Amino acid sequence: MSILSDVLSTILARTPGRARAADDKRGMEELTADLLSARGEISGMTTGAQILDRYGAMDDAGKLAFFDHLAGDLGVDPASVRAALDAFEAEPGQKTYAAFLEAAEPARQELARRLNRVPGATSQLVAMRRDLLRLIPRSDPRARIDLDFQHLFASWFNRGFLVLRPISWETPARILEKIIEYEAVHAIHSWEDLRRRVGPTDRRCFAFFHPSMPQEPLIFVEVALTKGIPGSVQKLLAEDRDELQAEAADTAVFYSISNCQAGLAGISFGNSLIKQVAADLAAELPTLNTFVTLSPIPLLTRWMRENDIDPQALDQAGLRVAAARYLLTAKRPDGFPYDPVARFHLGNGALIHAVHAGADLSEKGMAESAGAMVNYLYDRDRISHNHERFAGARDVVASDEVRALLKPRRRPLEQGERKDAKPAV
Repeated sequence: MSILSDVLSTILARTPGRARAADDKRGMEELTADLLSARGEISGMTTGAQILDRYGAMDDAGKLAFFDHLAGDLGVDPASVRAALDAFEAEPGQKTYAAFLEAAEPARQELARRLNRVPGATSQLVAMRRDLLRLIPRSDPRARIDLDFQHLFASWFNRGFLVLRPISWETPARILEKIIEYEAVHAIHSWEDLRRRVGPTDRRCFAFFHPSMPQEPLIFVEVALTKGIPGSVQKLLAEDRDELQAEAADTAVFYSISNCQAGLAGISFGNSLIKQVAADLAAELPTLNTFVTLSPIPLLTRWMRENDIDPQALDQAGLRVAAARYLLTAKRPDGFPYDPVARFHLGNGALIHAVHAGADLSEKGMAESAGAMVNYLYDRDRISHNHERFAGARDVVASDEVRALLKPRRRPLEQGERKDAKPAV
């Protein structure tokens, strides 16, 4: 397939129609109609390339007009869908079923498939969806076309197509620059900062790539190999820390997971990434027996203020109690946790293992969670069980240590007071 793509790319680049693309006077609506009616591979790729080139040169007003065209002219025809369904109900067979499927699928899905035949088009279509999410609010009726992008991307970016690659100091600079750019949890401030995260023997980084976007990481995870479970990201990333030989580590800490492509929002990679990396590390280093995160709690201070809790008035013990209460009890209307990081890890089958105060003293950490962080434990023997509990009953699985933080703390006994004495009313 790679050889065929290269051949077609060369042919396309030499096609007279591509060379005259700048002089083509057809509008986008005519170009999309021609692409949908094209039967020849080369002519279709030429037209598809013109559409993508023309779209890429548009300003936001032009892109909105293009999305108007997708929403208004390339949707489904309800009358045709009803007629096809009636025909299938009257005579259920392969022919009538195929006719129903064709009528029920909006033409813009087929347009996207044909555009994707153009070499390099996948990344351009991801960028197109990024524009869609940026320009059209979810409440806008035109936002329905995003369901078509999601439907296609869920297939195109299926786990079976993704390639897991380690990121090291020897990785090409072009990709390392992307890691610096896309880091979304703990900012990488310099090349030396990056080297400390991917160079030492006790630091690892892994990313998923797609064959159609080989220079663009889709998502990556940074891992620290440690002895014991850490409770401070500053200590984990300290410049003067002592390097640990990987074979001496007993714990793999996933301390940063970053999605790289805004145009792939909602397409899940993280659950597969963590589980694959955990399996690979366990095979490489048999001494590893604990797989845990050190995760932010990004909405904690917002929730505390909404519930009349002043983060500045809490000592470290009080902050841990507030964080535990938030993680265990704060829910959305659908019953899932309010915290997005909790939804992600609990949905993957992890459990809340421990909460820490003074764990992230960066400006971002203090603003979002007053410095609190949380460990989510991936017990490989209980991941499936925990996932089922969370998905089915919305159960937030947590350690006894975390649950104990919600129990009322007893007042110290005063001198002469009996342990079983009842409080005064």
